[in-house]
Amino acid sequence: MSESVTVVDHPLVQHKLALLRDKRTGSKDFRELMAEVSMLMAYEATRDLELQEVTVETPVSPARVRILAGKKLALVAILRAGLVMVDGILRLIPAAKVGHIGLYRDPKSLNPVEYYAKLPEDIGFRRTFLTDPMLATGGSAVKAIDILKAHGAGQIKLMNIIAAPEGIERVQKAHPDVEIVVGAIDERLNEKGYIVPGLGDAGDRIYGTK
Repeated sequence: MSESVTVVDHPLVQHKLALLRDKRTGSKDFRELMAEVSMLMAYEATRDLELQEVTVETPVSPARVRILAGKKLALVAILRAGLVMVDGILRLIPAAKVGHIGLYRDPKSLNPVEYYAKLPEDIGFRRTFLTDPMLATGGSAVKAIDILKAHGAGQIKLMNIIAAPEGIERVQKAHPDVEIVVGAIDERLNEKGYIVPGLGDAGDRIYGTK
């Protein structure tokens, strides 16, 4: 496994991921599980955040403690499925600014096309976490990272619940500086570009659409 890819194999993540894969899991539970898995994965994704020492007064005496320091954070969702991951991570990092990138697949070229991008104005001064539940072909992720970098973003981590080897390889080839944090790496893509075994279309399962 490449050093730029981290698989969060914590038992709670793997248990909830099993429930996400189950086709019997309804939209309400699926959304809640997605948010919970994202929150748990954020512990690992934020492990390298900088800290600084300060002094606080406890009820007993002064204490030297460590708090977050350095660059501020941004959470950027690839619409629409990435939104539920942002919701989960915001529970841990409520002060983070949130951005959105909308992409659709061109029916002729099959390449992702940008239709919306709203990012924090100071994105270049923030550590950015890009969220999308599924990393399949990697086309959308590469395009979204292109957009982030065009707006000045530098230190970027891509967070996915499930990834295919093909998607990881494509992102690493296009953006070797971007770290990838995933809950699981599955076997492959099928002929329709779905991850096998995967969990189906994440957006449809989150929002109950077909």
